[in-house]
Amino acid sequence: MSRTENVELTVLCLIHRENQYLLQDRVKKDWKGYTLPGGHVEKDESIVDAVVREMQEETGLTVLNPRLCGVKHFPIEDGRYIVFLFEADEFEGEIISSEEGQMHWVNKKELSNVNLVSDFHELIQVMMDENMCEFQYVIEDGKWKAVLK
Repeated sequence: MSRTENVELTVLCLIHRENQYLLQDRVKKDWKGYTLPGGHVEKDESIVDAVVREMQEETGLTVLNPRLCGVKHFPIEDGRYIVFLFEADEFEGEIISSEEGQMHWVNKKELSNVNLVSDFHELIQVMMDENMCEFQYVIEDGKWKAVLK
């Protein structure tokens, strides 16, 4: 049995201030709704450099001192999709939106008033709970199941 597999590497970042999260109203059909901005790690790019670049491209902000706070992963055809989860509360610049979706500061108390992606709360739980660091989707009996550790 091979000990290697094909892997797709990506990053997400929770940019926050006071009681607000910077969320993207994502337009792509595969994960539509309000979520965290992110994207793919380029070939030979460091993971930290990828999150800084992706945040600049999608939000207009330069995140300072992004902190790795978890990982999300799930099976894909012929491999695994891995998402490095970062959070940042230090940033510079002015917010812009991208073709991925419009950016919005959303108060934590107002999250129930926006169309969040289906696994948003589990994602935030893993990222903000210092006793957790992993969000894994497994397939059991043909259905996707979230496992948080």
